[in-house]
Amino acid sequence: MASFPTETLTPPSEVFSETLVDEMTANQPVDVIEAVIASLDTDKTAMVSQSNGGYTWKFKYGTIEAFVHLTGTSDEDTLTVWARVLKAPFKNEAQLLKEVMELNWSTTLEARFALMVDEIVVVSSRLMADISPGEISRSITIVASLADEYDEPLQAKYC
Repeated sequence: MASFPTETLTPPSEVFSETLVDEMTANQPVDVIEAVIASLDTDKTAMVSQSNGGYTWKFKYGTIEAFVHLTGTSDEDTLTVWARVLKAPFKNEAQLLKEVMELNWSTTLEARFALMVDEIVVVSSRLMADISPGEISRSITIVASLADEYDEPLQAKYC
């Protein structure tokens, strides 16, 4: 993953809650994303980069690193959240792929396991049109939680 200029995110002065996120308007997705990341990143290691391609955040949650990319704030822009679960080489690749496909059906909610180059990741992607602060929060939380829940068991089994 490419490194990028970073700054530490400052946690919100209030304790994070769904109510806090719901009070933020959809016109402020960057604020919502930073509030959610601040609540999940207990080690306070979050970093953000801004470029013409939008914003990219990186933060640690449990044993994983999660990434959030926002291409912009218009209806046509996209929010993508992902976290690596496994890095190749894999043992018994066919069984691994079968297992994550079954998990996609039974456990991943709006997220999904995917193969990204030589990694198994959990990913969620959504257009910004009509997205609510709660949906932004849910996407980030689901991806981080699923990746953290499954990284160690899948690594033990397939790496």
